[in-house]
Amino acid sequence: MRVVHESAAGDRTLATDVEVAESIVAQGLGLMFRRSIPAEYALVFPFSGVSTRGLHMVFVPFDIDAVWLVDGEVRARKGLSAWTGRGRAEADTVIELPAGAAADVSVGDTVRIEGR
Repeated sequence: MRVVHESAAGDRTLATDVEVAESIVAQGLGLMFRRSIPAEYALVFPFSGVSTRGLHMVFVPFDIDAVWLVDGEVRARKGLSAWTGRGRAEADTVIELPAGAAADVSVGDTVRIEGR
């Protein structure tokens, strides 16, 4: 499985080590209590419909990038700081990545999860 960013500049792989948080427990825990994540890692949160989805960084001791998608279209991208970061946007899928991994991702771009 991999996460791919599509833009006018071409396709770019954001992550090849992809974990899907499908259960309520996995979604509730997210990246909490982990000490780090690999450079090619992504945690994908799929939801059954579009709604406002919030993230917090409580008990996450490292910075991340977060991308909110609706039908694969980027609705928001934000860098979240360790422990205190918060983000909120409308989405049917949220992706958490290592800090800087989504720096080139812009609202309106497409991000797809392949191999799921």
